[in-house]
Amino acid sequence: MKKVVSIEGMTCGHCQRHVAEALRDVAGVKSAVVDLAKKNAVVESDTAVPDEALKSAVAEAGYTVTGIAEN
Repeated sequence: MKKVVSIEGMTCGHCQRHVAEALRDVAGVKSAVVDLAKKNAVVESDTAVPDEALKSAVAEAGYTVTGIAEN
């Protein structure tokens, strides 16, 4: 499964890495690639990962999810 997570609040490479690490720590997430310019992350998983788990991970890292779309 692949989801695109729209994220606000990232301003630099450190922010980008911080969000990627937080998303990769979510159970079931296989990979997370964060694009600072597009303000999003592409998250891939082998199993269904609840949107709330992704939102929570991003929020705990200090950023805001503005939307999640399945891709």
